[in-house]
Amino acid sequence: MGKKDKKKKKMNPKKEKYLKFHKEKPSNMTYAPPQLDESQMQQVKLNEERIGFYMRTRVFYPEKFVNERKAKSKR
Repeated sequence: MGKKDKKKKKMNPKKEKYLKFHKEKPSNMTYAPPQLDESQMQQVKLNEERIGFYMRTRVFYPEKFVNERKAKSKR
C-alpha cells in the first residue's frame, strides 16, 4: 500500500461565495454577572425560591387523548 497524494480539495463554489458572510467567533466567552446590591440579591433569591416551589408542587395532568375511531363514532 502506497501513500496517497495529498491533493488540494476543490471548494464548493456556493460555499466560497458565501464565505465572506461567516463571522469569526471567539473560542472562549467571558461572562461576568452584573453586580447587584443587597436588596436586588434578596429579590433574585426570593424569585428563585418561588419558581422552585412552583416547579416542585405543580401537578402534571395527563393530556386528554381522543381516539380517532371513538371521535368518528360520536359524530
